[in-house]
Amino acid sequence: MKKPVVNEDLCIGCGHCVEVCPQVFELENEKSQVIGSDKCGSCNCQEAIDTCPVQAISWSG
Repeated sequence: MKKPVVNEDLCIGCGHCVEVCPQVFELENEKSQVIGSDKCGSCNCQEAIDTCPVQAISWSG
């Protein structure tokens, strides 16, 4: 099963992924964290990946 992952070295903490998928992502210490990788069915994780300005989010698995 594919799950979203965040490369914290690339993340700039813009928060766009949180706006798109608040059930999956949250900002902690100004970096995005995956909090609900099993919740992609409730939002559009692919949109969060595609619109990340620094390509810090990808699929794993």
